[in-house]
Order: sequence, then C-alpha cells, then structure tokens
Amino acid sequence: MPLTSYCLILTSSVALVVTGLIMVLSATSITSYDGTPTSSYSVFFRQATFATAGIAAMFLLASVSVQFLRRMAWPAIVVSIGLVALPLIPGVGHTVNGSTNWVQIGPIQGQPSELAKVAVALWLGMILARKADRLDSFRELAVPIVPVLGAVLACVLAGGDLGTSLILIMLSLVALFTGDVPLRYFAAALVPLAAGLGLLIVTSPYRLARVRAMFTGQDVVSDADALGQHWQSSHGLYALASGGWTGVGLGASREKWSWLPEAHNDFIFAIIGEELGLLGGCVVIGLFAVLGTGLVLLAHRSQDRLVQVTTMGVFAWVIGQAAVNIGVVTTLLPVIGVPLPFVSYGGSALVGSLILDPPMRVAGSSRA
Repeated sequence: MPLTSYCLILTSSVALVVTGLIMVLSATSITSYDGTPTSSYSVFFRQATFATAGIAAMFLLASVSVQFLRRMAWPAIVVSIGLVALPLIPGVGHTVNGSTNWVQIGPIQGQPSELAKVAVALWLGMILARKADRLDSFRELAVPIVPVLGAVLACVLAGGDLGTSLILIMLSLVALFTGDVPLRYFAAALVPLAAGLGLLIVTSPYRLARVRAMFTGQDVVSDADALGQHWQSSHGLYALASGGWTGVGLGASREKWSWLPEAHNDFIFAIIGEELGLLGGCVVIGLFAVLGTGLVLLAHRSQDRLVQVTTMGVFAWVIGQAAVNIGVVTTLLPVIGVPLPFVSYGGSALVGSLILDPPMRVAGSSRA
C-alpha cells in the first residue's frame, strides 16, 4: 500500500531517535556531572534540542514538492562544498580526536560534512535523473560528477576524516548504481579507490595501528597504555560481554564511568549492549532493518529517477553507516570513527539524518 513506506520510515526513525536520547542520557549522566556544577542532563538537553530541530525540519520538508528539491540541488551542493572547506581555514576549523572537520563559532560546534551527505544524495539524484538517457557517454557522466564529488572528498580528507569519506564514497557508488550507470565505469573506479584507501592507511601511523590492532587484538605501546590502540575496542567488547542476554539494566553501565572512550558517540552501541543486552542490541538492529526496508520499498515504488537515486543514496548512507559503526564496536572492522545514525550523540549528524528523511513527502512521491 502507498502508506507502507511512510509508516516504516516514520516509526523506525522516531523510535531510533527516542532510543538515542535515552541512551545518550544514560551514557553521559556520570561524565557530564563529574564533580562539577554542570548538570548530569546537560548533554541530553543539547541532544534533545537538536532532535527537536531535526524533526521540525523533517516535517517542514515534507510539505515541499520534488520539483522544489530538484531546483535546490545545485545550490545545496555549492553551499556544502563551501561548508566542508571552512574547517581548513585557520582559526575557523576545530580539531576533535585528530579530525579537523569541525567548525566552532562561539559555543556552537558542528561538522559540515554531515550536511554534505544530504547535499550529495540530493544532487546525485538530480544529475542522474537529468542525464538518464546519456549515461553511456563517459563525458556526460564525468562532467560534472567527478569534479564535484572530488571537491567534497578532497576537503573532507584534507581534514583527516577518513570515516566520513568512506561513507560518502559508499553513498555515491550506490546512488550511481541505482541511476543505471554502466558497470564498466565501476570497474574503472574501484581500482584507484582501493589503491587510494590503501595508501591513506599505510602512510598514516595511527590508521595502520588501528588496522593492526583489529587483527592482533592488542597493540602494546607502553606499560601505562597496555592495550594501546585497542583500548577502545577492548572496552567495547567488555561492555557487550557483560551485558549478556538482557543487560545489566538501564543506567547501570560500568564502562560509561570513563573506561570506554566516546561511550555516548561512536561506541554507544556498546553501552546499549551492556545495559540492554543482546536483546536490546537486536531491537536496535531490527529498527535499522525496518528503516532500510521502507527506503527500498519507496525506491522500488517511485517512478521518479530523482526519488529513486536519492532514496538509495540515503539507504547506503544511513544503513551502511550503521553497519560500519556496529562492525567497529564488535571489532569486525578497525576503529573508523563514524557515529550510529539517529542514536549517537551529535547535533549535526542527527539533524543531517533527519533532514533527508521527510516521511510525508516520500510517501507522496511513492504514488507517482
């Protein structure tokens, strides 16, 4: 039925946001206070503010037409390139955990690359819909896709954020595949992409150490840092292991007492597993599966190429990033540094995820 996609996308998105708010409060209630006058609810209130703004923007965009979004694609990508270039300006960019992809203006801090994901998904949908009958020509395909995507990736990589770059590449590849780009172009692109990824890893000591830690289980640096690069992953596994089937109870995590770095952000799934157990973790994974199903149904039902490409780009972004995050927490992947969509703490990431997830608009588009 036409409302199936609407119901699946809306209910799963809201459920994930609510789950994220609860877990962010649990994961930060101790470290937010930490013996200082700061309230234990300070981080939670900030996340709740961004969630409210994101949901309001989601329903606002639900009222606009696909034609309006098509007209906004070029302005959005131009603005996003300017935004991802801002952190490279001395005095404007802000470094967090080795990544200079943040902008801080007074007390407000944000990551422009999160909003760039929105712009890239929408822009690729518009371009591939416009060039649908000319994709066999390499020139038609390469211009302007290669320079525009290259500019976005170059700015993000210049800031040292390989994780976000990988998500952008994943988003772009799935969008291009959905747009019926000939497979021979994928074969030509994957080789240099793989070579570039390998070069970025072997030329970066901390990235190489993280990859080595994934295979060795330990990367000893000194007696004071016995777990080395694997400290975060090991404590993430400790949290999952101690949770068992049903968890130690909501709010009863031990790892959140400053043992697990980024417990409220990249490793919030470990806290979910510790407090809510395997069953709680499976519920979160199930919600992402429901969201992914809704997005696939929408893309399959719509006759508009922009809606199809953009929707599958969002699918690759949200579901792919969730899979990467959970893979990192369970040590199936090296520590990359990407949040769990809708759940992890982070205002720009949460708002970015909600902006391109307007359920009423996509439900209307699915009837086309």
